[in-house]
Amino acid sequence: MIEVVDLTPTRRKQLQTEIISTFKEEMQALNQELQQILADDLITAFQNRLETFIKIQRKRPMKH
Repeated sequence: MIEVVDLTPTRRKQLQTEIISTFKEEMQALNQELQQILADDLITAFQNRLETFIKIQRKRPMKH
């Protein structure tokens, strides 16, 4: 079972690039620096949410 969601700097950069590419139209109003900050924030939020769900699941196993 996954205990902690730990992203390597390389994986984090890959995800950042994919998010910017995926939301290219929506993020076009932002400069490159702000796009990178937003993408990093989204990755952090996802990582935190995933860790929360893992903790919940560990306490109360859910049916798949």
